[in-house]
Formats: sequence, C-alpha cells, structure tokens
Amino acid sequence: MWYGTGMKNVTIEDIARVAGVSKSTVSRVLNHTAVVAPEKRKAVIEATERLGFSPNVVARSLASGRSMTVGVLTQLIGSPFYDAISQGVIAGLGYSDYSPIFADGQWQETKQIDAIGALVGRRVDGMVLIGGGVPSDEISRQCSGLPTVIVARNLPSDRHHCIYMDNVSGGYLATRYLLQQGHRQIAIIRGLEHHPDAVDRFAGYQQAFNEAGLTPDPRLIVDGDFSAESGIRAVNELLSRDLAFTAIFAANDLSAFGARLALDQRGMQVPRDVSLIGFDDQLESAYVTPPLTTVRQPAREMGRQASEAILNLIEGGEFSTQAVQGELIIRQSVAPPLR
Repeated sequence: MWYGTGMKNVTIEDIARVAGVSKSTVSRVLNHTAVVAPEKRKAVIEATERLGFSPNVVARSLASGRSMTVGVLTQLIGSPFYDAISQGVIAGLGYSDYSPIFADGQWQETKQIDAIGALVGRRVDGMVLIGGGVPSDEISRQCSGLPTVIVARNLPSDRHHCIYMDNVSGGYLATRYLLQQGHRQIAIIRGLEHHPDAVDRFAGYQQAFNEAGLTPDPRLIVDGDFSAESGIRAVNELLSRDLAFTAIFAANDLSAFGARLALDQRGMQVPRDVSLIGFDDQLESAYVTPPLTTVRQPAREMGRQASEAILNLIEGGEFSTQAVQGELIIRQSVAPPLR
C-alpha cells in the first residue's frame, strides 16, 4: 500500500473507489507496469488529482528495490555546453518517476572518479556521465552492473553506451567553410591539448586543408583550454609572433568570444580584418557583435537522448552507441579576406 503526500494519507483503495476501478488497475497506472484502457487511466489520474495524491517515492523505492534516482556527472557546473546537456537530461527524466542527482567533476580526473564512487554509494539506479577523462576500465570497474550512458565522449569499446558528437566532421565543416571563403592563413585555437574533442576538431581542421591540397601553417596553431580567457591569450600570442592570418577557428564558442574581444582591443574588426568561427552554438552566439558563425552541437538533444537511453537500460532494454552530426550555422563573423 502506498501513501500520498497531500492533506491526508491516501490509499489505493481511496483512489479505486473515487475512480470506479479496481485496485489492480490503480496499481498498474501508478506503476506504469501494464497497458490500461485510456478511459480508465484518465479516471485514475483525475481521482489522484481530486484526492491530492502524490506517490511516495520512498515507499515506491522500498517496494521496487530501486532508489528512483539517476546519477549525473558533469564536468563543470556553469559551463554553457555541459549545462545544456544537463538540462536535456532533466527534461527527459521529467516524464518519468526518476530524479537526477548531480555531481561536478571540475575537469579533474581524480574528482571525477571520486564523484562516480559517491553516486554509486547513493545506490542510484543508473548513471549518466557527461564528458570527462575517466579511463574506460575505471568506468567499467566502478559502474559494474549499473546501467550507464556516456554523453559527449566516444569510448571505443562495446562495453559502453555512448552518445557523442562527430568532432572530426565538425572541425572539417568549420575549416572548409573558411577555405571556401578564400582564407588560407587560418589560425586555430585548440582546446586542452590531450582532450579528445580538441584532438578530433584539430583533425577535422587538418582534413579540410589536406582535401584542398594545402598545408596549414604550424605557427598558426595555438593551444587553449576552452575558456574565454584562453581565446584572449591565444590571439595575443598569435599577434606577438608577427604572423599574418585572416581567419581564426576557435575550438568552442567561449574561446571565440575571448578571441573577438582580444582582436577588438587591438583595433581589429571581425570580420573585416579577421574572420572568426566557433564551435557549439551557445545561445549567446547569436547575440554577440557580430553574431558568431559556428558549428552547432545539439547539446540539449544529446542530454534528452541520454535520459531516454538510461531509462531504457534500467528497464532491461538495449541501446547502441550513437554519433551526432554537427551543423554549420552561418552568421556574420565570416567574410572573404580583404585583397
């Protein structure tokens, strides 16, 4: 017997009486354990609303042996990209009886490993890992037997369920567009040197040059860390090298924002003097001056897909690794170079 959290304890018998159905029908509707005729489902829902009934999650978890929670490890709370994925997870779980429990990995592998252990210790029913650098074997060890979905990262193993962006293709799209506009001296602000996303986007940059029969200038390659500050530092470093460049491909929108500011501080206008392209398509990208051309990464949709996948795995279903393709969003920060 479950109890509600309204003005008084409400029993299944109360709901069945008001709805005019059997107790087993009420149980099936509340537990989502079987198909119920639409008119009976409607009657049960209306009865629960009339009685002010809200299923007691503690009682439900005791009955099912589940905590009715999903652990979610993100990399940096406050990061627009990771927060967008997290919002997608929250939205997807909102249609279920499960609640997310969040932990922040803070871009540090040891903290990520500790966070996974803490979430497992909370007896979550499933795990969603957003990005990060925890080794594949460590994930398998800590999450052994626990349904787990990894978002924004591709682990080359059939032991893991991944939803990830094809970053090579995204880097290729951005660089090819700049080449098509006539740019040849294209600087790139990479992300963290060994981060898989940064490595793959740089591979796409190289692929576009190779396809065009060109060789990128290695002196125009600068490492960053995906932050706006690193975009500022990268532009200042490029200008200190006294090298000519007509365009910049930034590994993400945040570093592109920093790059644009640094160019402006040096009296250089985008796109008149230097064209600029980012990656992610954050909400703010459409509202900076000039609006930023970028590669859209459907972060929120990836989070929603992850929530659907984890719920399916919890119920014993299957899920296959999925690669998400980026989309070039053309705005006003790219123009042909001045002759």
